[in-house]
Amino acid sequence: MVTVIRHVVLLKLTDPSDAEECVARLEALEGRAEGLVTMTAGADVLRTEASYDVAIIATHPDLAGLRAYADDPVHGEFLAWLRPRLAGRVAVDSEY
Repeated sequence: MVTVIRHVVLLKLTDPSDAEECVARLEALEGRAEGLVTMTAGADVLRTEASYDVAIIATHPDLAGLRAYADDPVHGEFLAWLRPRLAGRVAVDSEY
């Protein structure tokens, strides 16, 4: 059985109107960032008090791939854009 790392992240933005741009920037990482196999992102549509603004599901071939992605300059460019807009985040990394 092949084990893949699933990286799930929820982002709370300081301005929810940045969600669509965030999603576009995340989707642009696929095929460009080392260690990233797939990237799926979406903006919240309910906008309740409990909602986060963006959901991310990324896959990586293994833990080394996840670490390579975390250190990749392309991912770093996204983080530089995100940090001043980020109000909070939660993440889970699991094998499947």
